[in-house]
Amino acid sequence: MSEIKYKRILLKISGEALAGEMHRGLDFDVVHEVCRMIRDIADLGVQLGVVIGAGNFWRGVKDGADKMQRSHADSMGMLGTVMNCIAVADALEQQGVPARVLSAVEMPKFAEYFTRDLADRYLNEGKVVFFGAGTGNPYFSTDTGAVLRGVEIEADAVFLAKNVDGIYSADPNLDPTAVKFDELTYDEVLARHLKATDTTAMTLAMDNHMTLVCFALKDPKNIIRVLHGEKIGTVVKEG
Repeated sequence: MSEIKYKRILLKISGEALAGEMHRGLDFDVVHEVCRMIRDIADLGVQLGVVIGAGNFWRGVKDGADKMQRSHADSMGMLGTVMNCIAVADALEQQGVPARVLSAVEMPKFAEYFTRDLADRYLNEGKVVFFGAGTGNPYFSTDTGAVLRGVEIEADAVFLAKNVDGIYSADPNLDPTAVKFDELTYDEVLARHLKATDTTAMTLAMDNHMTLVCFALKDPKNIIRVLHGEKIGTVVKEG
């Protein structure tokens, strides 16, 4: 197989993906499959940071809309990300891979408080680092949190493993004529209002020249293929 293209990555996993067919909570068959994939990445010598969404428990904007104050709803979402990080880190440790959970919000009973230097130290020690609680602030998505952490740890790329196999011209579930892109620039994504990430995350990636790779988590081996430079999903980078 070809040489590994990325030596340090930030992997964003959607919370919904961990729910499997149940669509809520955690499907541990899926969790353990994801952990096997993470173990395979670690075995390649790749340094790996992970951000997990909370959509399998709570989405602040969607679930709290018109029912709660936005900051309170987003706080619940941040807690959901920590729950997911603890669960996946535990499953990963069961497979013999050392993992640490760092939280953007202080909660010493459950996770260590995030600092860039602590994360860098753990990554250099070969540990998989899970970043919980988003950015620690409301009104920011976990995509923005993932790009922010990717920039802070100086990752080679941010991998966005979602329920769709790339970025399309329209929602492929609603528009059968939607076209999938193999490669885009940040400007193209923003100008066309493509649903890759939220605008804040995309602008942060553009300002910091961070490569984004968007692909489907349905086949976890896709991540290994992307690491080796195979053209899977959609790559967003400078033109």
